[in-house]
Amino acid sequence: MKLATDTTHCDDLMKALERFRTSACPLTGRWGTFLAGRLGSGSRLLVAGNGGSAAQAQHLSAELVGRYREDRPPFSALALHTDTSSTTAIANDYGVQEIFARQVAAHGRAGDVLMLLSTSGASANLLVAAQEARRARMTVWALTGPAPNPLAGAADEALCVEAASSATVQELHLVAVHMLCESFDRAVACRPSSALS
Repeated sequence: MKLATDTTHCDDLMKALERFRTSACPLTGRWGTFLAGRLGSGSRLLVAGNGGSAAQAQHLSAELVGRYREDRPPFSALALHTDTSSTTAIANDYGVQEIFARQVAAHGRAGDVLMLLSTSGASANLLVAAQEARRARMTVWALTGPAPNPLAGAADEALCVEAASSATVQELHLVAVHMLCESFDRAVACRPSSALS
């Protein structure tokens, strides 16, 4: 077995970043602009993930409710895993596969956006949430690991990171989150102030 060197992780990340850059730039740019229009018109973003992907999802909602770089109005973004009373009650009463779908049914409306993050692209609870969001006429986006995967197929659009390890996929998901926020803020800055109230 070949042991990793001190630089292996950085080397793998740099290789994956080169591939990622080509696909991520146009897509995150388009998503940010679209999201600014939707949230600026009163819709909301719902986000979800498991484990490290939950942390990335929560990071995105914090950037939109708070701010990314420059001060701007807050926008509605909910990380669905953060309500522990709801998630544990739903898991206990309906099964863990329903923890996000039931919240999507409660909080999601036509015109809202659901973003799902998964390194495997195979998490059952995210797939059920995507189905529920489609029923509610929401837009569904996915950040996943390598394609093909079930979650990419269940989403309207997906950014699939080609990387060998889950750690690298998650790191590039965070890059994608920041790129989306940058595009979002640019689009918000271009909107007339009357459109943001």
